Amino acid sequence: MRVQDPEPSQRPVRAAGTRAGAAPGQAEDVPGTGAQHQAVAPPRIGEEDDPLSDWARLLDHASRAALARSSGGLSPAALTGHYLDWAMHLAASPGKQTALMVKALRKAARFRDYLAAGLTGDGTQEPCIAPLPQDRRFRDPAWQQPPFNLYYQSFLLTQQWWHNATTGVRGVSKSSENAIAFTARQLLDMVSPANFLFTNPEALERTRAEAGQNLVRGMGNLLEDIDARITGKTVPGREDWAPGKTLAVSPGMVVFRNRLMELIQYAPTTDTVRPEPVVICPAWIMKYYILDLSPENSMVRYLTGQGYTVFMISWKNPDEGDRELGMEDYRTLGPMAAFDAALAITGAKTLHAVGYCLGGTLLTIAAAAMAREADARLASVTLFAAQSDFSEAGELMLFINESEVSFLEDMMWERGYLDSSQMAGAFQLLRSNDLIWSRNLKVYLMGEREGLNDLMAWNADATRMPYRMHAQYLRRLFLDNDLANGKFEVAGRPVSLTDIEAPIFAVGTETDHVAPWKSAYKVHRLTETEVTFVLTTGGHNAGVVSEPGHPHRHYRVHTTLAADPFMDADHWAETAEPKQGSWWPEWVSWLGARSGAPVAPPPMGAPGKGLPPLADAPGTYVLME
Repeated sequence: MRVQDPEPSQRPVRAAGTRAGAAPGQAEDVPGTGAQHQAVAPPRIGEEDDPLSDWARLLDHASRAALARSSGGLSPAALTGHYLDWAMHLAASPGKQTALMVKALRKAARFRDYLAAGLTGDGTQEPCIAPLPQDRRFRDPAWQQPPFNLYYQSFLLTQQWWHNATTGVRGVSKSSENAIAFTARQLLDMVSPANFLFTNPEALERTRAEAGQNLVRGMGNLLEDIDARITGKTVPGREDWAPGKTLAVSPGMVVFRNRLMELIQYAPTTDTVRPEPVVICPAWIMKYYILDLSPENSMVRYLTGQGYTVFMISWKNPDEGDRELGMEDYRTLGPMAAFDAALAITGAKTLHAVGYCLGGTLLTIAAAAMAREADARLASVTLFAAQSDFSEAGELMLFINESEVSFLEDMMWERGYLDSSQMAGAFQLLRSNDLIWSRNLKVYLMGEREGLNDLMAWNADATRMPYRMHAQYLRRLFLDNDLANGKFEVAGRPVSLTDIEAPIFAVGTETDHVAPWKSAYKVHRLTETEVTFVLTTGGHNAGVVSEPGHPHRHYRVHTTLAADPFMDADHWAETAEPKQGSWWPEWVSWLGARSGAPVAPPPMGAPGKGLPPLADAPGTYVLME
């Protein structure tokens, strides 16, 4: 269901974008809301006054956008550049070539001996190569029986040889090495014997046991998925997980709305609350309700149950009309507007600000800008799986160079946004074994349509990214790393994270492919304030949604004071105190130590201050497709 964009509500006492200390109504120009907002024109290729330059520029953009659609958004020039860097250096390395030939002969000899032992022995010979610990494709005992043991052993030997071939070539840039190794791994995973019926013993046994009915169900699943992709239907089963019905059901009210976000205030569940509200800024690459899933794993419900007044930003899902929204729009219309409204409603002087993923990066920028202006309204800053230094931002950085960024800019320039399916595809590639090939095996060969849980349903509720914002994000943060280098500008002036004085609570997750924990840990190096860092089990999402009582959870925690010497990530991991269970109580205890004595709960909204309740939670923006 598509919900029409509601009319903006009346602004709170101090409008978003107002300078700290400015009188009500004296707001600065807010990008995206007035005449001061100019479109970012793609760079011209000729003389400024040459009419042919505009024509040529548009032709180039149209051509490159068409190419981007056919290549899935991956720049052929970027990939070719990486390949040539690797291939030419390998061609000029006879020693490496010789070593690879020797390795190939050794692997062939090991495989020959393994084959001979299988033919002459009792079938209990040790494999000549073992899968990596995270590779679960060949764990079933059926893979140890011939001929399937030969299939998977030869595959693993080939995979290992290609890893040797694509790494350790002298002269190849690190970015090219990572990109080529990643590409080789993806191509090899496509031809894994686990992916095909006649080379997968588990699939063959299921087919024999069910007389082929698993394949009939699998074909039905395939046709169903193709129809959903063509028609834009939702993922099967997602209708059982709807925001406001089974998900995002914590009671509350939308108390503020602008063209970019709705602010939800949640109803108190305790007789008294801490005076400082908790204001959460989620990433706009995801719907906010990952932090308010089912009642049993809702962070919102947990916080209100611990005596906190919680406000949540619910971002609008942008469309073509939002193409010119930029990072500054997201800062001023997002956290800054939310801070104003939350403090006006509660009457508090300070608040606890929380940012998740890209929302955490935005919060860090906002906190640095506030510190520069001597705006002391932040009692604390909490960052969930958020990065400020993008020099080691994981496998998402593999193809981020000038060629790829300009290619994506051309693709977004045509449509006005980055489509949600392209972002979802990029994240799936980071864990292709788990998210693509293992899923295909279950759904299409085994005929098992796995039922959705709340986290899977949320993950299928995709969002888009506006052209201007995503281009700035890729270029200024990923490509140029401006924030870590002190060059990221807010209101025309660069901000420095060293200005932040509020204490920081930062969370990294052990298996995060989006924001690797060692990248999130760099907040220690970039700031000069007290930092409490938690490293918890799980990935980018499951590690954060880690409610008390969740099985198999543990974490490490350590606080570094502003005067303490810098500790590298590996040393920190050895020093930090290990603890069992969820890290949520650790965080709430940390917040409590930085909060005032409990008071009576504030009202829902503040009509007298231009902040009347507008709608019941979860609001309207979260329902936009």
